[in-house]
Amino acid sequence: MTAAVIAAAVKTAGLQPIAPDAAKHFERYLELLLKWNARLNLTAIREPEDILERHFLECVFAAQQLPSDIGTLLDFGSGGGFPGIPIAICQPEIHVTLGESQSKKAAFLREVVRTLNLPNVDIFNGRVEALNRKFDAVALRAVDKMPEACRAAEPKIAANGHFILFATKDSAPSLIAEFDQITWAAPLPIPGSDQRILLIGRKA
Repeated sequence: MTAAVIAAAVKTAGLQPIAPDAAKHFERYLELLLKWNARLNLTAIREPEDILERHFLECVFAAQQLPSDIGTLLDFGSGGGFPGIPIAICQPEIHVTLGESQSKKAAFLREVVRTLNLPNVDIFNGRVEALNRKFDAVALRAVDKMPEACRAAEPKIAANGHFILFATKDSAPSLIAEFDQITWAAPLPIPGSDQRILLIGRKA
């Protein structure tokens, strides 16, 4: 799949256009994802068109919704790099930390960062709870045991920082109720989905 096809899909989805070099990054990212996925099962979604729609476009949408005061972001349980790598590609002024406890997946992330030459990305290979720092934003997408992961992630948000959660209409109410110290904006429907939403909250 070419960079031009990816850029056109972003436009067709009603998102803001992405720069040509960003589209080229996504082209290379997709190649690496398909190559490594056969061995590591980074995503259950196998077809390039489905990866583009389900992973890339969803994460580009999120990157375009981020508050402007974010300088550092933690992708908690990054896995195949979602949403951290698309955010780093679309928002090069944000320094992104990809937190991934599984060494093989962390090796994949390092290969992506090296191949795409992303100077604004670093990888933390370990349990994110052990990270002794806070971030302007923490993002979670498609992690196992989402409520427990959110509870582990919340302390990593700096004061006045942001919680970025990929959720569904069914799961959102319990996630919102869990964190009374977070002030949530209205849920944002993710383009192309009836159920998936983006939650953005600010920590008091």
